[in-house]
Amino acid sequence: MKRKLESSEMIFRVISYTLLCVFSLLCLYPFLYAISASVSGEHAVNYGEVVLLPKDIQFEAFRRMFGDNMFWNAYSNTLFLTFYGTVWALFVAILGAYALSKKRLLFRRFFNFFLVFTMLFSAGLVPQYLNYLDTKAVFNSVGITDDKWLVVIAMGMAAMNIILLRNAFEGVPGEIEEAAIVDGATEFQVLGKVYIPMCKSTIATVALFFAISRWNGYFWARQMISNSNEHPLQVFIRLKLEEFTDPEAMAGWNEVYASDSVIYALIVCSIVPILIIYPFIQKYFAKGVNVGGVKE
Repeated sequence: MKRKLESSEMIFRVISYTLLCVFSLLCLYPFLYAISASVSGEHAVNYGEVVLLPKDIQFEAFRRMFGDNMFWNAYSNTLFLTFYGTVWALFVAILGAYALSKKRLLFRRFFNFFLVFTMLFSAGLVPQYLNYLDTKAVFNSVGITDDKWLVVIAMGMAAMNIILLRNAFEGVPGEIEEAAIVDGATEFQVLGKVYIPMCKSTIATVALFFAISRWNGYFWARQMISNSNEHPLQVFIRLKLEEFTDPEAMAGWNEVYASDSVIYALIVCSIVPILIIYPFIQKYFAKGVNVGGVKE
């Protein structure tokens, strides 16, 4: 039999649900507006007539975008950076977290302190930029001229995600590892057949963090990738925005859609893949953050 809620509990729930609904609508509105603006006519977009629903519906902005080969090239570059960047970063994070979770690791406390220290105090942009340049010089010396690999390798370290995985690995019962070692398992077999399967929710959550970070990556991709054919989608959107806000470039604009509609169409297409992937990983999200974020 359900317990009858007291008046204070009922008021708290009403206020909580109301605030949650309002916050959800505030988060959803920009995306809905981007969709509406991308399919609305030029006059409606330029004069601010689009509030929620589209006006003078047209799909020419999407047609122009889909017909641009540079868009598809940028999209493929973003998929490249997201896939290989996530795989590499997850590989580094799992190995680092596994080592730091072992009390028998020499200088374990120092390494854990150093990891947290990097989250509190950053060296800044200039040393990081110089490090990128040195890494690029090393890549060029061995024949790697694709700057996308520079972004993939250099962005492989994330202290917060390593800490989440380390806490999850520390939660695995030591008896299970001991039993595997008695059966003749090596360190890599213990990691692959014991720790990873038992912490798959945290690993899936960390993989989502890495994937979103790589998908939305802009700054270092803009700074380090000089070849326009290797630019990811976020850099491509920024360059298009700069082009459409240039009065000289827009002097002869005479289309049924606004230049902003193309930008909104690009934004919509850049969000869709994450929206497709997120529901499949969302079931691991709360559990993964809870297991990796709480240390008993």
